Amino acid sequence: MKKGFTSIDEYIAACPEQAQSYVQKIRETIKSVAPKAKERISYQIACFELNGKNLVHFAGWKNHVSMYPTPEGSEAFNKAIAKYAGGKGTTKFSLDEPLPLMLIQQIVKFRVADNLANEKLKAPSPQPSPKGRGSTNKKEK
Repeated sequence: MKKGFTSIDEYIAACPEQAQSYVQKIRETIKSVAPKAKERISYQIACFELNGKNLVHFAGWKNHVSMYPTPEGSEAFNKAIAKYAGGKGTTKFSLDEPLPLMLIQQIVKFRVADNLANEKLKAPSPQPSPKGRGSTNKKEK
């Protein structure tokens, strides 16, 4: 596969033909769940970013499509996604099966929640103004 992609359209066109429609469906699903996320290429694969941070990567291969990273979720989510575990932080969907779009939506929702939680942690807290400095209420002697 070529390198140096400048858009997700270009990336999808270079994916194996049998994976292209799956990658496009993943893209559309991510857009529907995270409409404020921006498309980009990162690590030479398709990616969406939110708040300046990579949200989710996705890639097309000869026999499967993948999403990275796999988020932690509820017990039911972790059980549902276990079938698709493909290694550290990787979720693999076989091209021999329909895409589990509801599960992909959950992946994106958990990633968005993580992203927003991290943004809140980074936000500076308002600093109180120092007492006595710049005050116009001066006591007269």
